[in-house]
Order: sequence, then C-alpha cells, then structure tokens
Amino acid sequence: MDAFDLHAYPPPDSEHRFVPHSLPHLDDEAVVAAGRDFAAHMTNRRSIRMFSDRPVPREAIEAAVAAAASAPSGAHMQPWTFVVVGDPDLKADIRAAAEEEERENYEGGRIGEEWRHALAPLGTDWRKPFLERAPWIVVLFEQRLGTREDGSTFHHYYVKESVGIAAGMFITALHTMGLATLPHTPSPMAFLTSALGRPSTERPFAVFPVGFPAPECVVPDLERKALDEVSVWLE
Repeated sequence: MDAFDLHAYPPPDSEHRFVPHSLPHLDDEAVVAAGRDFAAHMTNRRSIRMFSDRPVPREAIEAAVAAAASAPSGAHMQPWTFVVVGDPDLKADIRAAAEEEERENYEGGRIGEEWRHALAPLGTDWRKPFLERAPWIVVLFEQRLGTREDGSTFHHYYVKESVGIAAGMFITALHTMGLATLPHTPSPMAFLTSALGRPSTERPFAVFPVGFPAPECVVPDLERKALDEVSVWLE
C-alpha cells in the first residue's frame, strides 16, 4: 500500500469510526531538542530500594496509571489491570509472601551461580523491606483473556508485548513526576493473584513499589550501554 494513498486507509467500506489525529508542528531543530531533553531527563532515572515514608497523593498514582493505560496494545484490547495497594496490612502480607519466595531463590538454590554473579553489583538479597516502606505498591496484571458481561471469555492478542509497553510508560510517568519505583518480579508470583483477589484470567506481570526516594537513598554505581552498543543504523 502506498504510504501516501489517503484513499487506502481506512478501508472505504469500514463500519468503524475514524477521527482526525494531529500533533503540534515542530521544525526539525525543535524535534531534536525535545528528544535530547527527554533522553537527558530519562537518563537520570534509577530504580531504588530506599524509599521515604512521605505520603504520595492518590491523584499522582491515578495520573501515572492513566498515562500507562494510553499505551498501544494488540487490537486495542488493553489487556492490563493495575492493582494499587496502600493498605499497610496488605503491603505487609505481600512483603512476607514475596520474601518467602525470594529466600528460596537466594538460599534454596533456585538461582544459579551465573545469576548470582549478575546480581552481585546490585547488592540485593531476599529481604524486600521496600514493599512495606513505599507508600504505594502497584501490581500490574496481564489479562490473558477478556471477559464479556455474560461471563464468557475471549482472547487478547500480543498480551506480554502490550503490557510490557504499558509498564515502561508507567515507569516513565512516575519519573516525570519526581517519583521513583523498582520493577520487582518475585518468582514465582502466583501468590499475588489470590492475595489481591484477581480472576484466573489474569497473571501478575510486575510489582512496582512507588514513592519518593529516602534522603539517605543510594543506588549502585552503574553505567548504561552507549548508543552505538544498543542501536544498529541501516541508512
């Protein structure tokens, strides 16, 4: 299809509604400047494990979830559920269950020597106090199936790809607001489905403790790969 054939898309016989879409018109210099500013902003993003107990307004989390929920998804199925937990007792339960699984990983032999070597620079172990310390925990679930009003189910498409993009946008939104998080994936995570009352059609994807960094917060002194290490240009 010719990319400039305005008569080829949408299909002229489509039964679905299409509406105009536009972005602000920027010249090339402004486009590059905006991109570089955003890249510099995101380069300062770090995952943290030392959270302040300073409260975070619910409205801030709502805004981050709304931004994440604007992510593209396969067939626009939007196959995600963000479960936001602020209840201290429930956070404590999540921490206890996560630490039980993580202790088995670190001390019970689930993870091999290569994995241990990769984790060493991060200084992590099975203890996860941030799951209680952070004001909010957001658990992102992937919806393997959708459910109709009559209770029947239907397939979602490209679920992991779609939810992964939404997760990235959630992290980006938090960073833009001056909040921090740590994408946490205790393995296995099945305990979260029952703990949070989610249906069997959903599966935990990631856990995000959310809050402000503690005043004494430190992070590993790591370097990101250079641009030429993560990109290939075919011009």
